[in-house]
Amino acid sequence: MRYRQFPGTDIKVSEVGFGTWTLSTGWWGEKTDEEAVEMLRTAHGEYGVNFFDTADTYGNGRGERQLAQAFRGKRDDVVYSTKIGYDIYDPAAQSARRGQNELPQKFDRDYMRFALDKCLERLETDHVDVLQLHNIKMDHVRDSAIWQALREMQEEGLIRSWGAAFGPAIGWLYEAVELCERESDVGTIQMIWNILEQHPGTAMLDAASEHAPNCCFNIRVTHASGMLEGKYTEDTVFPANDHRRHRPRSWLTNGVKKVRTLDFLTTQMTLGQAALKWLLADPRVVTTLPNIYDMEQLEEFAEASDKPDLSVAQMKRVAELAERNFGVDEEAMSYKGTMDRVTT
Repeated sequence: MRYRQFPGTDIKVSEVGFGTWTLSTGWWGEKTDEEAVEMLRTAHGEYGVNFFDTADTYGNGRGERQLAQAFRGKRDDVVYSTKIGYDIYDPAAQSARRGQNELPQKFDRDYMRFALDKCLERLETDHVDVLQLHNIKMDHVRDSAIWQALREMQEEGLIRSWGAAFGPAIGWLYEAVELCERESDVGTIQMIWNILEQHPGTAMLDAASEHAPNCCFNIRVTHASGMLEGKYTEDTVFPANDHRRHRPRSWLTNGVKKVRTLDFLTTQMTLGQAALKWLLADPRVVTTLPNIYDMEQLEEFAEASDKPDLSVAQMKRVAELAERNFGVDEEAMSYKGTMDRVTT
């Protein structure tokens, strides 16, 4: 495992991290807490993974409790990243929630401090290494008091680095751009970016380079919801509790066609590993968060870090394929958030 550093800090993280939403939410199949703890310990002990990303809303704190159980007594050996912003403490909102629908968000100073204290309690620690605001919107980006509250918590030693996670769906271009412009000391951004879904992530990287010199990126949906694992066919059927089951059939059939154009990446590694190496070719990417839901995937993805870097020729060919949508004629992708420049 290779490691990278959050700029301007002493936080050193594995190039392949572990996002706990696959273990704690039930959206990728059910896992017991015992199974989750075993996977987390294996990731760290056998493969050198030390960056673990969670959120208070993952199983209403379940992801954080799983981490505490897995690494009790080893806190200094791991890096905890968690997210706050959804009001998981509102009983009425919880009872009305259906599936992956969003809960109400709260980002006032008092609530954020309360939410962080609860995270620390569940994680059994006195500080969080990385705190990100969960799926923030433009109104939050433009509220300077929110970011000042994070700086205060950093000054108190409660967090070491702060930033924002954008989602839940792909998009949010100018939310990320404005955050970099307005809060140039932002430490990190979590976004969707992968070989098949390069926009608007590439533009977010460019904005950080121009306006926020110490901003690094932790990347989620690294394999386009599993498409870049290279195991789907047109006949793939997802389980009833798998969120991909609810996507249009065209997502599967067109995705399989695109993946077939990427065989040239698999001469020295699997496609799933090559997808991670493509992301890590950008030095602004500090860690990747592939969706890991079994031991076989853990081994494959964790070992990607030590595979050879993609060649200049391979990177160029991927760029050329992306320019023509990998040879697939389909409706333009729809995005969430602010995709046109709107000034105030």
